[in-house]
Amino acid sequence: MTSAGPVSYLLPHFMNKTLVKARQMAHLNAGIDKACPFCRVCKANTDMTIMIPAWVNGELTPVEKLEAHVKGLRHKAVSVFVLRGQDVLLQQRAMGKYHTPGLWANTCCTHPEWDESPATCAIRRLDEELGISGLSVNHRHHLEYRAKVGGGMTEHEVVDVFVSEASTDLTTTPNPNEVMATRWVDVDDLRAEILGSPEHFTPWLRIYMAEHSDTIFGTQATQAT
Repeated sequence: MTSAGPVSYLLPHFMNKTLVKARQMAHLNAGIDKACPFCRVCKANTDMTIMIPAWVNGELTPVEKLEAHVKGLRHKAVSVFVLRGQDVLLQQRAMGKYHTPGLWANTCCTHPEWDESPATCAIRRLDEELGISGLSVNHRHHLEYRAKVGGGMTEHEVVDVFVSEASTDLTTTPNPNEVMATRWVDVDDLRAEILGSPEHFTPWLRIYMAEHSDTIFGTQATQAT
């Protein structure tokens, strides 16, 4: 839904001009009122103002999520790959996401809240994004990357990567605010797809598959607590 005309909003304290521009990009991607910092799609009150762990002047500090990405701050993140034999479950990011809308990513990619452990975050977000519950997660890798993700934003993430083995009858209930589609794909086929059409995939998934796939899909794993 688009706005009938300009609307004035009281901006929260962190919404400087650069942050407003990033929020407007999210609205343009979603095809809705680009001026509103509190709409349902951008979820400012429940998502974008979450405090995530980021490094500021070398010190780990709680920083609002959007601010961390606009400033390109190094911050903690969590990625999950749900596997079914040689197949991995991918999600296509919803068009209302604040960056990389419509691109394919691994099963779940997210940020822990300030006082949340990586494993707890992984389990929580599998449920919130995809309606997946009851799976155990195994810590597989710890990595760092930096990538531009559009709209003047940068992901500079220190990532705990988890894998989880699913049964053939696993069901998903994607949250439409987060995920527009899911699919299973063979890991080797995924590599080939990324080589052939990299623009269809998020920067971090491209990096994971090019630089870390042997570790992520290898056999060394530890049960997370």
